[in-house]
This record gives sequence, C-alpha cells and structure tokens, in this order.
Amino acid sequence: MRLAAAAAASTTTIGTPSLFPPYTTTRSSTLAYLPVSSTSPPPTTCIFSLPITPISGRKKLLLRAQNLDCESEEQLIVDQMDLKKEFPELNKNLYPSIEPYSTGFLKVSDLHTIYWEQSGNPNGHPVVFLHGGPGGGTSPNNRRFFDPGFYRIILLDQRGAGKSKPHACLEENTTWDLVGDIERLREHLEIPEWQVFGGSWGSTLALAYSISHPDKVTGIILRGIFLLRKKEIDWFYEGGAAAIFPDAWEPFRDMIPENERKCFVEAYHKRLNSDDLETQYAAARAWTKWEMMTAHLLPDEENIKRGDVDDFSLAFARIENHYFTNKGFFSSDSFLLDNVEKIKHIKTTIVQGRYDVCCPMMSAWDLHKAWPEAEFIVVPDAGHSANEPGIAAELVAANEKLKNILKGVC
Repeated sequence: MRLAAAAAASTTTIGTPSLFPPYTTTRSSTLAYLPVSSTSPPPTTCIFSLPITPISGRKKLLLRAQNLDCESEEQLIVDQMDLKKEFPELNKNLYPSIEPYSTGFLKVSDLHTIYWEQSGNPNGHPVVFLHGGPGGGTSPNNRRFFDPGFYRIILLDQRGAGKSKPHACLEENTTWDLVGDIERLREHLEIPEWQVFGGSWGSTLALAYSISHPDKVTGIILRGIFLLRKKEIDWFYEGGAAAIFPDAWEPFRDMIPENERKCFVEAYHKRLNSDDLETQYAAARAWTKWEMMTAHLLPDEENIKRGDVDDFSLAFARIENHYFTNKGFFSSDSFLLDNVEKIKHIKTTIVQGRYDVCCPMMSAWDLHKAWPEAEFIVVPDAGHSANEPGIAAELVAANEKLKNILKGVC
C-alpha cells in the first residue's frame, strides 16, 4: 500500500450541525437475539446466525411458562417488559433525508481525485458506505440507512465514478487501488477504525478492504453478495439471467452482431473502449439498462431511466466492464472466500434478496457456508436493489444492532 506519501486534499464545511455528545464505544464479542415463542407468527425473513448468545436460565423458564400457564399474567407482563429492555425493538425505517456537514476531494494519485462527504454526528461512530457498480457512485439516499444521531456517515465516490475525477477513467483503476483509497481517506479523516457497509459490488469491495485491513473494521454489513467469480459474470452477462428477463435481455444482446456473441463482456469491452464517443455511449446505455431493468423484483421506472443518462451510464458501464474483463483484479476466482478466515471475528450481517437476479443467492449462500459466524438474512420478497422495502428494512435493522452493541444496550 502506498500510504506513506501525504495526500493533498480540499475540504468544504457545510453548516455544521448542532453539537452531538461523543459516544463512548466498546467492542462486544457476541451478538444477542430475542427468541421467538412457539405462538409467534412466522418471520418475514429467514435468519441464519451463529453464535447466538444464550439468555439467562430464568428467562428461558419464564418463556416456557408462558406456554404452560405457570406464571401469573402480571408476572408475565413484567418479565416481557424486562426482555424488551434487554433486547430493544429495532427500528427498520429509513431515517429522514439529511445533508452533509462537510465535503471534500482527496487526491489519491497523480491522476485520480476522489469525492467524499460526511453527514450525521461529527462525534459519532464512523461508518463508511461503499457504493456498487463498480462505477455507480453515491446518492443522497445512501445516508438514510444510518441513525444520524449515532453515526458519523462517510460516503465516497470511487475512482472514475460520481463526482470523482477524471470521469469514467479506467487507468490506475483496480480493486487494490480502491482499497488503498479507502485507507487513505480513513487516515485523512483521522478515523482510528470504522464500520464498513457495502452492497453488490460494494460487498465485494467491503470484503476486499476488510480482508486487507481487519484491524481497522469494527463491523461489516453486506447486501446482494457479489464475489466476482466467473460463474456469476457468466450468469448475468452471458445468458443465464436472460431466462428470467428475456424482454430486457434482447436489446442488450442485439447491440452485438451474432458473430461476436460468444462472449458479451468481451464484445462490449471493444465498444466501450472505442475511439468513437457515440459508440461508447450506445454500448453504455445498453449495458446499463440491462442491469437497471433487472435490479428490482418489480420494475422501477425511475431506476431504468438512469440508463438514458449518458454521463452516468458511461462511467457505470465502462468501469464495470473493465473490472469484469480483469476478473476483479483478484489472484484467483475464489479469492474472497479463500480469505474469509481473516475477518471471521468481525461482527457481520449479510442481507440477501431471495429473487436477486443480478447477484443470485448462490453467492450469498456460498459466503454463508464459509462464514457461518456471520448473521445471514434472506428477504423472501425482494430482488437486488438496496431500495427495495424488505432489504432496506433489514439493512437499517442491521445498523441498529451494531449500534446497540456499541452503546452496550445488548
């Protein structure tokens, strides 16, 4: 890592919010979950987690007594109140929209400068949001997964994406460049350690960063797992997902002549790197619309329209294709799974939509099997996007769990 050289930066402070008290945080070694009685309705999500902290023997008996009518109604009410205090009900609603209190640009190489921002509590627990794509960039809605009274929320646009410069640039743009950038930003903001949050490609990058710097990570939340293996790329870009979305697939397919359809990633690479800008734009729109049309369980017209925005689609398609052509710049197809051992001690939640077509559940399942210590939540009525109601709810709840652990609530 090229961390020794000082990084030049520019910073803007925007209406610093009223002062929040700093939080004193402690790192807990176990997660605790409220058990569900036999009379409770079935959960709307499937949760797989190890280890589960056992509750006290007395409370186990009290829970059993509810079914056996062995306690008075008054005693049961008191005990239920005690349980609620020990296991507070988790918020699952997105937080209100907020504005950043500071923004800046960090020069991370002779060529690249990345955009970053901070919102929420300046004295709160730091969390870094890693966007998808690669090339997708951040949006204001990304701030809403976090309690702004507790978290110091850091967003950054990765190389070539969003507000970072140069736009859609592929030079000096690899997974390990991005890992280095995240670490440079942490040092620039003088953050000793932070929580890491990422979905889709953001989950790939979150894993790569955490594996490289496990001592800097207090917790991990992952969504829509993408391990960037050949079978995942082939599923989405070489015809697998077409079986579910044939109507969305055909415009993507028809951009490429029949004699070049042996490898769509390669055929698009040729066009996305053409000397003719209009050829790049046409390929970028087709590439981006294919993903936007398949990212939700139910079509999201506003999301699909993003494929028509040339600036967005060019960065999104060029950078994605660049990474996929280069196999994520990993040394092996199973690099992330092979190195999970380095981060098994970190509190982690994995949230996966059952009907995710972009990053099908096989990858989340493989990660779950390799990392049973992490909590694994399957949302039964969701696809890929973090903005789907069920997924958004579980992501907020996952942040709330880590917040409660840090505050010593449970």
